Amino acid sequence: MDNINSNHSTPLLTTNDENSPGTFFRKLWEENKMVWHIAGPSILISICQYSLASVTQTLVGHIGTLELAAVGIQTLVISGIGFGIMLGMGSALETLCGQAYGAGKMRMLGIYLQRSWLILLGTAIPLTLLSIFATPLLLLLGQHRDIAKLAGTYSIWMIPELYMYALNFPIQKFLQAQSKVWAMAWISSGVLAFHIPLSWFCIMKWGLAGAAVSLNFSWVLVVILQYVYIVSGRCKDSWSGFSWLAFSDLLGFLWLSLSSAVMLCLEYWNLMVLIVLAGLLKNAEVKISAVSICMNIEGWIFMIPLGFIAAVSVRVSNELGAGNAAAAKFSVWVTVSIALVTQTAFILLILITKNSFPRLFTSDKAVSKEVSSLAVFLCISIFSGSIQPILSGMAVGAGWQGAVAFVNIASYYLIGFPISIYMGLILDWGLKGLWGGALIGVGLQTIIILIMSWRTDWNKEIELSKERVSDVVVSDEEDTSSH
Repeated sequence: MDNINSNHSTPLLTTNDENSPGTFFRKLWEENKMVWHIAGPSILISICQYSLASVTQTLVGHIGTLELAAVGIQTLVISGIGFGIMLGMGSALETLCGQAYGAGKMRMLGIYLQRSWLILLGTAIPLTLLSIFATPLLLLLGQHRDIAKLAGTYSIWMIPELYMYALNFPIQKFLQAQSKVWAMAWISSGVLAFHIPLSWFCIMKWGLAGAAVSLNFSWVLVVILQYVYIVSGRCKDSWSGFSWLAFSDLLGFLWLSLSSAVMLCLEYWNLMVLIVLAGLLKNAEVKISAVSICMNIEGWIFMIPLGFIAAVSVRVSNELGAGNAAAAKFSVWVTVSIALVTQTAFILLILITKNSFPRLFTSDKAVSKEVSSLAVFLCISIFSGSIQPILSGMAVGAGWQGAVAFVNIASYYLIGFPISIYMGLILDWGLKGLWGGALIGVGLQTIIILIMSWRTDWNKEIELSKERVSDVVVSDEEDTSSH
């Protein structure tokens, strides 16, 4: 079953239910099912798509430490910049498609998808320069020359991946808004199963060039298969083919896309800053390899709350679009509670195996020892990932991207970033100091968004949702009828 149309039927939770003990646990169970219906396959999608690069990076790690450091810094910095911008700009669809779907304006979803493609593909063109000039950029950031040179070469080979991001993320948000997530889950699972032997064969035969070939090909396959699903008739209510309406109101759409990109990029790049600063430490090759492994592990585990982000964004935007403030608010707290339980299980597993799990990623004893020493910081970061990302998903669903972007600038870069430099480089606490400062920024941002959500007038958010959707939808539907 692809769809649960709760937003078009009886509301899951009404304002009167909030103070009714007799119905609370039933509503809690129903909301839990709603969240998992979206989050379950979304987690599988996230794990499979993240694993494409992660599998490649893990296999490269057994070639050599230099290759691992080069691929790690390219993935987290050069590719990370493109990934963050594309994911962020594509997230504008979570607000618009989600609220339009909740309001029953199905025809607009396909138009929004095409607008997002136009904007993201246009954005990918200047971002290509980052890959072309990756080596001088990394040298400017103080990275070791050998690492920067090899990472720069690999970055050029990975340019096709950037354009697949531009096509993939809008498709994901388009389908997520309609709760059509199982199709994406099966596609991503199948591509990953194909990618593992392909990546192993290509890397063993052609080294880093083979890694780029296999990873680029797998991303192309993901995009093609998802597009085939959309045009096959499975989305007949929301996709009616390409339209010239995609070129209308691009400026307003671009503004929301940029706000979404700034908000999410500032979060994603917080980790990128960490690995860049690691390159300034003594014995940089070991430090970068160690923090790359930690980020790799955190990235895998982050796929769980990433699924919850998709769920809470869809639930909040759908319920606001349907005019049900109590259900939107209730969904946020249920999702945070679920995420806390799942992330705690991973924390316990890491602490128990902290002296053995690094050997899965490297055979270098110095790197393994460094990773083990960072286990506590990794666990704190994972714990914060059970709350902060869910609140960000809520912000996207409600359309708060602009406000949260300013919060991120203050907490991450005006406070957390200087503390990282002071503790890691000036006090010479190394990776622990760098990571500690980053965690302070994350904690501050989480507290501020918690306060924002606690003080929010959700009924006012419903009115804003109606204005956001109806103004644009009415004018566009008039254009549609005239054509």
